[in-house]
Amino acid sequence: MTTPRDLIITALERAAEHAVEPGDLSLALAAAEAVDLLAAGAVALDGGLLVPGGHREITDPLLAEAASALVRRPPYETPGAWLWRRGRGLTDGYLTGLEAEGEAVRERHRNWLVRHTRTVLTESAARRRAADRLAADEPVLAALTKALGLRGGPEADAAPGVTDPAAARVLATLDDALAELAAERLRRSRRQADAAAENVRRGY
Repeated sequence: MTTPRDLIITALERAAEHAVEPGDLSLALAAAEAVDLLAAGAVALDGGLLVPGGHREITDPLLAEAASALVRRPPYETPGAWLWRRGRGLTDGYLTGLEAEGEAVRERHRNWLVRHTRTVLTESAARRRAADRLAADEPVLAALTKALGLRGGPEADAAPGVTDPAAARVLATLDDALAELAAERLRRSRRQADAAAENVRRGY
């Protein structure tokens, strides 16, 4: 298992209590990929840039895809650039992967007004491993779930710190990216509210 898979399983597990925006989750998945690639030696953080390392064999298909997506020629890219580029639509990719492996299914629901689907986890070894890792307060997964608001109160305060400097840098960059995305959502909401108020003022 990989950190991104454990993260999306955890997000689905806690969706009823705290739904995560797909954009936020995509950024966090890209950060999780970067941390796993750093741990595997497939990339290194050099002077603030993600520099590809040796060609290590990576068996997980989505993490192998992430490794192949690294910028392999100078000037390389920063962790922030990686998050925004790699993270685009990444949630859908991981959901598709879980469904293909039978670790999640889409359930269809319908009421008198709307029809919708949701992704539900199946009972699997992957689900149990993710739960065990979360319960053990593994530092990287703890930091990722805290960034997404999946850990709150005393649970978040008790989360252990990440000691690897490169991983900590990636996770700090994730915090900045999530804050930037939240600010953009707020600006968009205010523009929509202002436009609606202007329409009311004009009599529309």
